[in-house]
Amino acid sequence: MEVLAILIPVSLFLGFMGLAAFIWSLRKGQYDDPAGDSQRILDPRYDDKPKPVEDDQRG
Repeated sequence: MEVLAILIPVSLFLGFMGLAAFIWSLRKGQYDDPAGDSQRILDPRYDDKPKPVEDDQRG
């Protein structure tokens, strides 16, 4: 039973930290344009195979 004296405050703290992170992400606009993100993922300009870098450009 003594372990509950530690686990309950720790779990409440972690829950409030998660809630604070969610509210922070809402205020920063992380969820403002979900339709735009779904269209950008289909754009052919962005692909999974980037062009190789030339040796003279690496510096």
